[in-house]
Amino acid sequence: MREYAPLTLTPLAPGARVATPHPPGRVTLDDPAFSVMTDLRAVSAATTTPEEPIDSAHAMMIRRGVRLLFALDAHGAVAGIVTATDLLGSKPMQFMQSRGVSHAEVQVRDIMTPAAQLDALSLVEVSQMRVGHVVATLKAARRRHLTVAEEHGARIRGIFSASQVARQLGMQLQTFEVAQTFADIEAALAR
Repeated sequence: MREYAPLTLTPLAPGARVATPHPPGRVTLDDPAFSVMTDLRAVSAATTTPEEPIDSAHAMMIRRGVRLLFALDAHGAVAGIVTATDLLGSKPMQFMQSRGVSHAEVQVRDIMTPAAQLDALSLVEVSQMRVGHVVATLKAARRRHLTVAEEHGARIRGIFSASQVARQLGMQLQTFEVAQTFADIEAALAR
């Protein structure tokens, strides 16, 4: 068995700080798509459970600075996703009215998009894409988020967020969100 020499320890400097990630850099439409993808191997996915009250899920989004949570079942499999638009739009009110329940009783499972309705881009295909392709796909799909999967859809590897892409491009990006109800207008104004 090989022996290893111990490394030298040095004291921390007074006032030492913890390193933070560099903010994503500016991109152009011709840059590789990976430059605007949140890689879930490098950044932990923001998650919740289907049983979580929607107010707790919203608080988690605020803490993590995200607008999408993966709802994981007891085995860690994706049961669905819930977005800020789901939480702040008309879905909770519609569910409350249809079931005769209070806001506090609405759970993530009641308004999330179930896993069976989710789709994703292939990581292999994304490796050939440019940022412009991501923008075009977000607009064509009329979405604010796109997931990227590997292993034939068996693992979600990344996320494209319209707001992050817009930030990195230094421009506004309108994907779709045309308000359908007063609750949707209110939610859009709250952002």
